[in-house]
Amino acid sequence: MTDHPDPRSRPVPAGRLARARAMGGLATGLAGGVALSGAQALIRGRRPRLSELVLTPGNITRLADRLSEMRGAAMKLGQLLSMEAGDLLPPELEAILSRLRAEAHVMPPQQLKQVLQDAYGPDFRRLFRSFDTRPLAAASIGQVHRALTPEGQALAVKLQYPGVRAAIDSDLDNAAALIRWSGLWPAELDIAPLMAEARRQLHEEADYAREGVALARFGDLMAGDDRFVVPRLDPDRSRAAALAMSFEASEPIERLAEAPADLRDRAVTALIELCLRELFEFRLMQTDPNFANYRWRPDTGQIVLLDFGATREISAGVAEGYRALMAAGLEADREAVLAALERIGFIRAGLPDRHRATLADMAEMGFAILRGPGPFDFRGNDFADRVRARGREIGSERELWHLPPPETLFLQRKIGGLYLLATRLGARVDIPALARRFA
Repeated sequence: MTDHPDPRSRPVPAGRLARARAMGGLATGLAGGVALSGAQALIRGRRPRLSELVLTPGNITRLADRLSEMRGAAMKLGQLLSMEAGDLLPPELEAILSRLRAEAHVMPPQQLKQVLQDAYGPDFRRLFRSFDTRPLAAASIGQVHRALTPEGQALAVKLQYPGVRAAIDSDLDNAAALIRWSGLWPAELDIAPLMAEARRQLHEEADYAREGVALARFGDLMAGDDRFVVPRLDPDRSRAAALAMSFEASEPIERLAEAPADLRDRAVTALIELCLRELFEFRLMQTDPNFANYRWRPDTGQIVLLDFGATREISAGVAEGYRALMAAGLEADREAVLAALERIGFIRAGLPDRHRATLADMAEMGFAILRGPGPFDFRGNDFADRVRARGREIGSERELWHLPPPETLFLQRKIGGLYLLATRLGARVDIPALARRFA
């Protein structure tokens, strides 16, 4: 093993008791800060709300750091809440959750060695000519390392954090209790469906055998498209808590922002087309929009696709619902748009006409892009700002507060992530042509 110290290293609490103790210590620390801040406020003659006492700068930092240190369910729940509830959350909570979307801490070398022994046995070294202890990437469930086989093949090996899979349910229960106690979550929004979805997603993402199957399926589906590269599964070095695949040399896709315009346009067009194929042709979608899941090869212009833990089957009903929605948007048929939005669960049925009109106006902002006379220029476009501003207006109307079904949320998350990436890269894409092809 090639040992390189990493300044981000911090041990993952491995057992359920250790993880419960860490969460309990966090709650105690927050409560202490609340008591002190409350006493200071009362001395000044104020009677603050609990959420005001929780959301101090010190507590925000303490909460984000501890959830990041724990990884696993606590960190993933924070990421899901941040992405799915959007503008309905208070800005202080969004500040905490946005930090959890960044890269996690990593395991120190000694803990990493134990994880390798648990996954492969005490003679794990015979499986690798070399194994770099400094990870290529780290996230909520595991971290990825580069290795070489005895034959010299370069691998990327994803290792699951110790104790994370066994503690998913208890972690989620503890994190949800903390969020409810703090008053951070709006009472009008039912957190239970998101909790159930977070539980399901985490159990699926922690199932590396399932991810290996998804990786192989996408490899087969993309075999004829030389715009993309999908790593090859290495079944001989994959285990329940270790997923091995070919290492595909590439650069962060954000580097494309410095490339010529035609390269940027082709890459983003390919990614948007892939999303539509996933929805309407494959009925199988990698739903995690993290930029790190896309890499770029400057020498060939190919995009490397990574991380298939969040792969989801798309039901026929949802796929056809989105097809109907896109067709209605292309025809500028407001009533058909609203009907399609209800069908996929994006809006509630039975809303008053004034609320339906508000939502139809917001939908029209997006569908106007589909009917444009030519390519849509993501660079310098204020579309996202306008949608965000309208979203804040809707957020002030509590009758409109609604969390769509999980399947719809995952699709929206993927679409929103691609929009952010296209904007970051400053691409021009003929979205009308793509929409007409699949509608």
